[in-house]
Amino acid sequence: MKRFMHEFKEFALRGNVMNLAVGMIIGMAFQEIVTSLTDNILSPIIGLLIGQNFDSLVWNVFGVTLRYGAFITSVFNFIILAFVVFMIVRLMNKLLTAKESAGVEEPQCRCPFCMTEIQQGATRCPACTSIIA
Repeated sequence: MKRFMHEFKEFALRGNVMNLAVGMIIGMAFQEIVTSLTDNILSPIIGLLIGQNFDSLVWNVFGVTLRYGAFITSVFNFIILAFVVFMIVRLMNKLLTAKESAGVEEPQCRCPFCMTEIQQGATRCPACTSIIA
């Protein structure tokens, strides 16, 4: 049992698991912000345009109330959240691409004498000091 607890502790405290947990917490907090934006700002504005509160749109079928206005609000929440996540991922990809392109090294070749990788266009091998023609 002690070994099991030790393995679980190593797993739970591993960097990737902790990063995932922090990401989930921040994501849930961000979802609350988007939900508040949609419920408290966007839905009333759309309600002004259509002449009624968006969330109060219901349809009664055989005594069952279908709240399709609340469903449409949830769709708006999803679209806003997906757009923001897309923009963040797009920005991160641009930053990573810029970082990778800044660190591009010159092409490598091999010294014909010692077979050490050297920079293309080098005149001497840094390992064996042979003159490269």
